[in-house]
Amino acid sequence: MKKFAFVFTSMPHGNASGREGLDALLATSALTEDISVFFLSDGVCQLLANQNPTEILARDYISTFKILPLYDIDNIYICSDSLKERGICEESRWIVDASVINSTQIRDKLSKCDIMLKF
Repeated sequence: MKKFAFVFTSMPHGNASGREGLDALLATSALTEDISVFFLSDGVCQLLANQNPTEILARDYISTFKILPLYDIDNIYICSDSLKERGICEESRWIVDASVINSTQIRDKLSKCDIMLKF
């Protein structure tokens, strides 16, 4: 069975990329259980808790990340180097449990995936 990697690299509310990626991730979970999810670059902001997108008239899709464990998606990774570059603490509150790993570890995990989708 193919190993899928979903890579989120964009801010959550500036465009539809994050929402579309989440929709694709949930749809793919119906086809396979071998899925890893990575949050790199500006994508690390996708999982920050206590966001209030209604204030900028945006849809709150971020809370949907909470259901990933219900879809048996447990391999969720946040890039520690990206957090450091953005001044975000590794101990911040995240919307879902995720492992904070460095970019070398992320490259290693990505190299083991057959299909990579970037959002």
